[in-house]
Amino acid sequence: MVDNIDLASQVVEKNGFLDIDIDPALDLFAEIEKLKKEKNAILLAHYYQEPDIQDIADYIGDSLGLAQKAESTDAAMIVFAGVHFMAETAKILNPDKKVLLPDLKAGCSLSDSCPPALFKAFKDKHPEHLVISYINCSAGIKALSDIICTSSNARAIVESLPANQKIIFAPDKNLGAYINKVSGRNMLLWNGACMVHELFSIE
Repeated sequence: MVDNIDLASQVVEKNGFLDIDIDPALDLFAEIEKLKKEKNAILLAHYYQEPDIQDIADYIGDSLGLAQKAESTDAAMIVFAGVHFMAETAKILNPDKKVLLPDLKAGCSLSDSCPPALFKAFKDKHPEHLVISYINCSAGIKALSDIICTSSNARAIVESLPANQKIIFAPDKNLGAYINKVSGRNMLLWNGACMVHELFSIE
């Protein structure tokens, strides 16, 4: 860590955050509340965050709940204690608001498993296919998609389409395989997965 914010700023791209010394006597909870009021900011935290982060959050939820809260807030600034795609979604829903991600390297293995450049090449090989993407994906993948779904409405969306409509489903192959099974469809699946969910399945 360093005690100079200018020096820390020079390596923020490498670290993903400002790694600076903090006075141990500082009441971080009080200071964060003060800044939230000064900046008219709201702090949204994912369920996976540590208890201290959840204690100062204005709202705690899953990725869908956080996106919905981001869309409805009147705050001028949204601080997102989550991963990259969640902050991107908040920005898409609030183009005129400032959205901050405390750790720029807070990634998601599912989102990272579907790089936009590779997915575009895959999509270009199947021009007759409609692209449905699970919301837990990057802004780049959302831009390449025709429909964005959630885990709760994916089946209804797929079943609402004509039976002869060819579909690419991304990025979650497991959700896509489940929808294929229950709907009787044969969607083309991008080979992406959440590492955490894969580990749980193995165990």
